[in-house]
Amino acid sequence: MNRKLLFVLGPVTGLVMFGAVVLIATFLTNREYKEPYRAPAAIVDATPRAAGLTDEKAAADATNRAKPYVEVEYRAFPVVGSRVAIWAVAQLHLLFAAFVLAVPIFAVLIEAIGYKTGDRRYDRLAHEFTKLLSVSFSLTATFGAALTFMLIILYPKFTNYMMSVFSPTFLPYVGLFFAEAFFLYTYYYGWGKFHPLVHLFLGIGLNVVGTSIMLIANAWLTFMMSPNGISDGGALISTWDAIYNFTWMPINVHRFIANVAFGGSVAAAYAAFKFLHATTDEERAHYDWMGYIGNFVAIIAFLPLPFAGYWLAKEIYAYSQTLGLTMMGGAFSWLFIIQAVLIGNLFLGANYYLWLGMGRVEGARSVQRFIKYLLIAIAVCFMVWATPRSIIATVAEIRAMGGSSHPILGFLGVMSAKNTAVNILILTTFMSFLLYRRTGKTATVSWAKAGHAAQLLIFASAAIIVISLGIYGYFVEASVRIGLSVPQVSSVLFAMVAITTIDVFLFRRPRMTGDVRWGRMPAVSQYVLIFIAVTFTWLMGLMGYVRSGLRQHWHVYGVIRDTSPDAFTPTLGFATQVVSLTVLLFFVLIGFVFWLASLHDLPDYDPVHSPHSPLLAADGHKAERSS
Repeated sequence: MNRKLLFVLGPVTGLVMFGAVVLIATFLTNREYKEPYRAPAAIVDATPRAAGLTDEKAAADATNRAKPYVEVEYRAFPVVGSRVAIWAVAQLHLLFAAFVLAVPIFAVLIEAIGYKTGDRRYDRLAHEFTKLLSVSFSLTATFGAALTFMLIILYPKFTNYMMSVFSPTFLPYVGLFFAEAFFLYTYYYGWGKFHPLVHLFLGIGLNVVGTSIMLIANAWLTFMMSPNGISDGGALISTWDAIYNFTWMPINVHRFIANVAFGGSVAAAYAAFKFLHATTDEERAHYDWMGYIGNFVAIIAFLPLPFAGYWLAKEIYAYSQTLGLTMMGGAFSWLFIIQAVLIGNLFLGANYYLWLGMGRVEGARSVQRFIKYLLIAIAVCFMVWATPRSIIATVAEIRAMGGSSHPILGFLGVMSAKNTAVNILILTTFMSFLLYRRTGKTATVSWAKAGHAAQLLIFASAAIIVISLGIYGYFVEASVRIGLSVPQVSSVLFAMVAITTIDVFLFRRPRMTGDVRWGRMPAVSQYVLIFIAVTFTWLMGLMGYVRSGLRQHWHVYGVIRDTSPDAFTPTLGFATQVVSLTVLLFFVLIGFVFWLASLHDLPDYDPVHSPHSPLLAADGHKAERSS
């Protein structure tokens, strides 16, 4: 009976529910909003105002359709302006690019030394330097892409012109960038997985590709300062001549050397960072040695850097005397006083670190007695190098001096004195390194006395030549004075090469009088390494601004004029503020790179023994059940 009742009630219930749904839907449909009926506008509102609005809208549509395309020359960047935005992003890109270019150079050299000598310390050191590259390469690419997009957006007309001139170089540039990524990541992740010679080949390929990228990019920026290969109206005649312009090769040499010095200083700062956080003597010893190697590379590259700068300045003068006078005697002359102070600080910091490093070696007192004489020479040269030609003074002070130049100190503000001072600074720093190298060693060759005498004679001769030519420069005309810098530089370079060659054979099998105690350096030595890295970075940013700012109100000097609201030379204070903030941001980012690199020392993730592993959790449940 119950079954029959259910059989009847089931379909009835379904029909009732269906009917209810239909009723509800009909009710809701009848209550939905419907737009009220309105008569056509032509019947209701055929007034002159309505007709006028209609005609106005039609005219605006016709005007918009007939509007021709006009290329925008400039667009504004919010808050800071277009030039400062491009300035900061370009500087960050160049700093990271310099680091990514420099680190593989000495990493491969150190790895080659380790392969030749069989010393595993060098291989470990090269690998630790390379750890800094992965994130740095990504940041370089990121800032490069940001710079490209910002140039297209903010300076479209100028960017289109540069693309029309250098369009044949863009595809090779992109291809080289992919090749650099291939060599970089294969070189890093293939450590210990390839034959050492194959791995060294990958490192050499990375350096060749990175240097090629730098050469192409340098052609773009040097063309802006010294354009070549174009007509008087700016039309392209020869792409190769546009690449090989007047300042391309000097900037290639100058940047290559500067990048190596900069990369070495930042790598030494990383070693200092790790040294200060080390907890064991073994770690301190390793990072002390790493900091020494990085600083050694930085100093070796820094010593010839002023000579490359002289060559670049000479080519700028040769291309345009206006640019040369603006650089050294015009709006940018006071920036070279700041440069002098920074370079003097670099020399002081480098020598101070070397002198502190002598404390690593037992029996260093016999060598340390010469430090006070070197310090006197460095201090005197520093004061001469930083003395300005014209002094900022009041009207009364200028009248009392008889002009803007001091009657006595004014003689130290000219290039004869400054060339002499910087060459003696380089010689003195080289002697500091030579003394450090000899600490704890005694020459055992039969000709040791003659070798020491020859080295002293070469050093004294170079110093006499430099000082004599500097004095002679006061009595000749400007064209001759500029040419005197060549024999000054040549004598210093010859002295360094000759003395080093003699020293290598002189101490080939020395008698050790003391052991090197790595890791026994005071903490202040590590802060000196960080100070050198920061100073060098600031110097690069400042001198980059000088080189770029020489064009003043030109995008491409003499070809494309800058007609934007930023077409003026910033004040010295504003320029140093922008450079300082950029350097600060760079070191914040490089600190992030250091932190990421330090994560490499932590244990790798193990999915089996991880506290969140399901296998470990299952084992724990089994243990609980068994208990």
